[in-house]
Amino acid sequence: MKTFKSMRVMAAVAAAAALALTGCGVTSSGSDSDSSTSPSAESGPLKDLRIMVPNTPGGGYDTTARVAAKVMDDADIAANLEVFNLAGAGGTVGLARLVNEKGNGDLAMLMGLGVVGASYTNESDAKLTETTPIAKLIEEPGAIMVSKDSPYKTIDDLVAAWKKDPGKLSVGGGSSPGGPDHLLPMQLAEAVGIDPKQVNFVSYDGGGDLLPAILGNKLAFAASGAGEYMQQIEEGSVRVLATSGDKRLEGVDSPTLKESNIDLIFSNWRGLVAPPEISDADKAKWTDAITKMHESAEWKEALKTNGWTDAFMTGDDFSAFLTEQDERVANVLKTLGLA
Repeated sequence: MKTFKSMRVMAAVAAAAALALTGCGVTSSGSDSDSSTSPSAESGPLKDLRIMVPNTPGGGYDTTARVAAKVMDDADIAANLEVFNLAGAGGTVGLARLVNEKGNGDLAMLMGLGVVGASYTNESDAKLTETTPIAKLIEEPGAIMVSKDSPYKTIDDLVAAWKKDPGKLSVGGGSSPGGPDHLLPMQLAEAVGIDPKQVNFVSYDGGGDLLPAILGNKLAFAASGAGEYMQQIEEGSVRVLATSGDKRLEGVDSPTLKESNIDLIFSNWRGLVAPPEISDADKAKWTDAITKMHESAEWKEALKTNGWTDAFMTGDDFSAFLTEQDERVANVLKTLGLA
């Protein structure tokens, strides 16, 4: 079995049983793969496309999907692309809906590392490996954060105290077991010589619930993405001890874990998948649209504005990446007895 050190999981969640939604989806655009239906044979922006977000409005998936939709509209790639939310069970309610929409070439789902973990922690019947991979879009590193009043001034201070009594120090995250905020401290523990099963992880329902726990010193430290806490970081009420990317996070004056001699690189990621069994033409339609979006000036500006790292990947590369992520996250959760 692989250890945490052997993996580099690219990282905003727990899930419940998959929901079987028979006949409640969008009508399929058809499965005819004739070349006349390909994007190259069409003129003007694409129409009737929909992106499902498998969590509530305002989260990372939702923000990414709505920014992508706006960019594609502004760049005349897709007109009036609809983004809708289907929250529940850490993303697996949406995943079940997507898998049930076999052949629907007009539907896609914004997803990421959290949905991978959620499909295992809640024993979802629907799996990401059943979907049609379209594109990986972005990455963002995690951050190890404390309040301004914390006794831990550096990551070395924190690790020293944590190793003395792993169960005493609580770590909070804005996701349930299986999500990126859970996987980061588990791998950090392994990297510094702590048994991950000894980690006292406290799950919060998103960044909005996690922030008061940080500010109120209810946790020894928190593991999450820094983006949701930039205001508090900039004003000094939240202190970042280290970030988990391969290089420093712009706008955050903190070292990486690697700079701190901790052998761990961890990033959350987000991408787009479509239902199973869509036609080759529909897969090309989505891939071409997302590729044009990625190449646009509007998307480059959106990456900068939102602090996202470009991680664009399509085709067989993204398919292989999803398979690897699925296997590695499963191994992590099995080691912890969560899958």
